[in-house]
Amino acid sequence: MLIAGDPSGDMLAAELVGALREKVVANSTDSTADVQPLRTALAPRFFGAGGSKMVAAGVEQIFDLTQHSVIGFAEVLKNLGKFKRLFNELLQVAIARQPDVIIGVDYGGFNLRFAKAIKAHVRPNRGVFNNWNPKIVQFVSPQVWASRAGRAYTLSENHDLLLSIFPFEKAWYAQRVPKLRLEFVGHPMIGRNQRQEARGDRREKPCVVLLPGSRADEVRRHWPVVTVAFELLRRDLPGLTGKMILPTQQLADTMKAAGLPSGLEIQVGELTDALAQADLAITKSGTVTMECALHGVPAVVFYKTSWPTYFIGKQIVTVKYLAMPNLIAGGAIYPEFVQQMATPENIAAAALELLRDEKRRAAVQGKLAQVVASLGKPGAPQRAAEAIMSLLP
Repeated sequence: MLIAGDPSGDMLAAELVGALREKVVANSTDSTADVQPLRTALAPRFFGAGGSKMVAAGVEQIFDLTQHSVIGFAEVLKNLGKFKRLFNELLQVAIARQPDVIIGVDYGGFNLRFAKAIKAHVRPNRGVFNNWNPKIVQFVSPQVWASRAGRAYTLSENHDLLLSIFPFEKAWYAQRVPKLRLEFVGHPMIGRNQRQEARGDRREKPCVVLLPGSRADEVRRHWPVVTVAFELLRRDLPGLTGKMILPTQQLADTMKAAGLPSGLEIQVGELTDALAQADLAITKSGTVTMECALHGVPAVVFYKTSWPTYFIGKQIVTVKYLAMPNLIAGGAIYPEFVQQMATPENIAAAALELLRDEKRRAAVQGKLAQVVASLGKPGAPQRAAEAIMSLLP
């Protein structure tokens, strides 16, 4: 059983399913000279909640959880009743179908609670006629090192395996919950897009990629920030072109109706191709900042959320940076602007400096290369699958 609640987790889960299927089939077939092998390959069955990529990978979908994805404490509270209903439905399905392994893919707030609920059901109900005790895995650590460090103890109590994608996490967990089994498998983006090209001479007309988000609510919130910032950049660089990447055609059509600045076009998906041609990205914080880093693209990072969510976050977040490349490097490779500082004027000024200062661009790209080198080699889904298989008899 797999549970993924956002588009990046959906992709990661789909890749993991492919790797697990290969491992299970390979491990269940004896290589002998006999005409009739001692064992034959039995394809594993996968079910759960995720998105379209998991379905394409062969996961039986209970429902599409990515359709309900929200960001922020206030936004979760508004939808609490819906999430409780979805949570309880998945819990009843798990109890009825009794999978061998339950894998939470990112989506830590939901998946950590789900693991705790499974253990709360299993522990008092085990007996001679009920020996279901699934292995519980979390693929991608919640950012416990950034806020609410106590969740590490919850992970240790309820999980058999934590699969980490960032190298610094192993030491962090070992210091606090040494009994938790953690495997650093590398970052799944490494090797995912093999078409990354070496960056040569700058084009005569620079291109900026705008990345306002993957959820409709954050795109609407960020729309005036990125479009006005682009207009300000065009005043200083009249030849500048821009691509805004949005996840769906429906969202693209909706936002086009709001009006596009001259020189800016909307593209649905195909982020890899866009970054391969980009001189700069203006991006909201999150997983996408790692995509920019992997392509060696200088970026300006911003984020705006509801004021209740922002004030709650200010109380519990303990790290200095939001962008993961900055956190890994321990410094502001990418300039960051959050909440009231995330104005079009601030973002445009930082972007203009990066576009005009070739020495600074080269320095940024050198630091990004060091960050990427620390993330391991290609094959994270395969290493994750191997670690999961080691839990099984």
